[in-house]
Amino acid sequence: MATMTRRRTSATYGNVAYNLDYMGNVAVERGTAERVYQPQPKVRPRERVRNRTRTKIQVREQEKVSVFAVSGFLAIAVIAVVVLLSYIQLYQINTESVSLRSQLTELKTEEAKLSAQYERTFDLQAIEESLLSTGTMVKPKSNQVIYLDLSEPDNVVVYSQLETAGGVQGFLESVQQLLGGAVEYFR
Repeated sequence: MATMTRRRTSATYGNVAYNLDYMGNVAVERGTAERVYQPQPKVRPRERVRNRTRTKIQVREQEKVSVFAVSGFLAIAVIAVVVLLSYIQLYQINTESVSLRSQLTELKTEEAKLSAQYERTFDLQAIEESLLSTGTMVKPKSNQVIYLDLSEPDNVVVYSQLETAGGVQGFLESVQQLLGGAVEYFR
């Protein structure tokens, strides 16, 4: 390996600059060893050739437009218009539903006010007492009151069943009732 020598970075001026023995033989050896001159290619200026005649430009022939491409673009345009119109209809329906909801809330408040006013106008207990005292209305008796038990699931239970005649006689009675109902209907 080569020994490392201290390189001087400061520049020298005057007659010392031309003295190659200033740094001794090391400077001469190092200076020649580091610089290896290689020939550089000669750069020639570019010659511009100007012709006085213009070159003819070749023009491509116009290609035919495909019928399928035109119909495809038309279909896309129609679909875009239909989508736009559907969005317009959706916006109109949305604004109409908002106005109907506000109208519904106004009607509900008006209904509550009117029902309160109606209840103040008619006192049902006073009307009931006056009708009971004159005898035009009577309270129902216990055998007239029927209670329905709706807690069980929907089904039908028949408690009393009318006795019907069976066989041919029952068939004739049912036909007679059917014809009688039809005659009453057309009168």
